[in-house]
Parts: sequence; C-alpha cells; structure tokens
Amino acid sequence: MNKLFLLNQRVFMTTPLSMRSIARWRRASVSSISSSALNLEGGVSMVQGASRGIGLEFVKQLLDKDEKGHVIATCRHPDAATGLLYLKNKFSERLSIQQLDLTLESTIEASANSIRETFGSLNLLINASGILSIPDVLHPETTLSKVEKSSLLLAYEVNAVGPILVIKHMWPLLKVGGGSGTERDVAVVANLSARVGSIGDNRLGGWHSYRSSKTALNQLTKTVSVEFARRKDPIICILLHPGTVDTDLSRPFQRNVPEGKLFTKEFSVQKLLGIIKNAKNHDNGKFFAWDGQEIPW
Repeated sequence: MNKLFLLNQRVFMTTPLSMRSIARWRRASVSSISSSALNLEGGVSMVQGASRGIGLEFVKQLLDKDEKGHVIATCRHPDAATGLLYLKNKFSERLSIQQLDLTLESTIEASANSIRETFGSLNLLINASGILSIPDVLHPETTLSKVEKSSLLLAYEVNAVGPILVIKHMWPLLKVGGGSGTERDVAVVANLSARVGSIGDNRLGGWHSYRSSKTALNQLTKTVSVEFARRKDPIICILLHPGTVDTDLSRPFQRNVPEGKLFTKEFSVQKLLGIIKNAKNHDNGKFFAWDGQEIPW
C-alpha cells in the first residue's frame, strides 16, 4: 500500500521500499551535517537577548576572546540594536545577527532553521534576556496586594517560557555540535537566572512575579538537563546568577546594593564565561553564582 511522506515541504507518494530509501537519505544527511560541524574551529555560540546589557557584553567578549569562533546574536529589533551593529562592522565574518522574539515561537523556529542552514550545529546557547520592570506595565511587587495576573503571566512568558522554547528548537543543533571545535567535551546551555529565584534563599519575600518566574526557569532547566543526561546527549544545562550588574534592568533598584556588590557588565560576564568554559558533565543541572559557588534551589 502506498504512503504519503512529507519531506522539506514536499509530498511524495512512496512504497515501503522508497520509505526505507528516504530513511537512509535522512541518516546520511544528518551524518553530513555532523561532519561539517566538526570543521567549525572555535565553535558556534548563540546569545539570545543580545541587544544590550549582559547579553551584548556576552557577544562582545565571545568575539574578543576567540579569534575563530562564530557568534549568533538574536534580539527583537536587530535594526535598532546599535551595539550589535557596531560589533557587526568590526567582526563582519564572525557575527550573525538574527531577529528573535521570545513571545513568538515562530521566530524561534525561524532562527533555528537559519542556523541549521548556515552552520549545521551549535556548541553554546546563552539565554540572556529577562524582564524585571516595564514603566506603566510591570513593577516588582512589594506586597501581595500589588500582585496582578498580567504581571505574573508576562514575567513567566519572557523569563521562563521563552528560554525553554529556545532550547527546544536549538536542541537538534546542540546535539550535533556537542563540544566540537571548542575546549569542552559537551555543548552548553547557560540560562541566566537570579539568586532571588532560589526558594531556599528567599528570606525577604516580595518581587512575586520576577522571583517566581526565575524559580520556574530553574525547574524547567533542571528538568531539561535530566532528559539530556538520560538520552546521553552531549549537552549540559546550567543556570547562572550574574550578581547585581549595572544595567538598565537593575538601575531603578541599585540604591540598596551594598558597596562593592554592584558589578560592571565586563566583570560579571568575564566570570560567567569562565564558568561556562570549565563546565563538565557533572555540572549538568546545577545553579551557579558569578563566583562559581552553587546556589540552593
């Protein structure tokens, strides 16, 4: 009995024999992609949420520290990302800028397809985007009476749901890439979390939307890490707390930061990249502060 088979948006009428032929073709195609990925010296890194702040600094340091690696930077509005455009002029052969909106899964899928066509693999995924406050839209709550459904849902969508959907679509690329072209044995997914997302470390309360959305990110990332380990995929997932960094996100709340605890973007990202560079299989599913210390869940 003939069967319909969909492949790359084309429909084929097949017999059982041709189905086996197509399966062999698909295996050969994956093998070809894997072979080409091994030739990308320096690896391929993706920074999601790269238009400013910590994300932009990740892109800058990845490009500065490795003369051969490729970096893919994504953000919602690439044409307005002046910092990325400056880096693109400086590193035209090694930096790719793509449009990606965490709240639109279709843009995540499109980004994954573009990376697949251009590079065939990924070795590092950094989810750097996050929201804490938006004027007239979202404010950190100081009391339960100020909690609103819309704030909870928005924080959860951007801080937890979005990053996990990015991992979902980049998973096949990370699996192909592993640690090839880098000094690591595995590909790394690094999600930027926050110490306030720790349940065990919660002694002050407040910030219900932001705090709980980061807690959700922690649980989702841990769950993904368990699956990767069970499948024996060459990928590990880690969560990173960058400290309180002098960015637009933290600026309205810096007055209560103790002296010496407000970090520059350069300092924080340097520390976080050190953790990523030295990450091993046994670090899969762990939650690290900027100084390498583990944070309780």
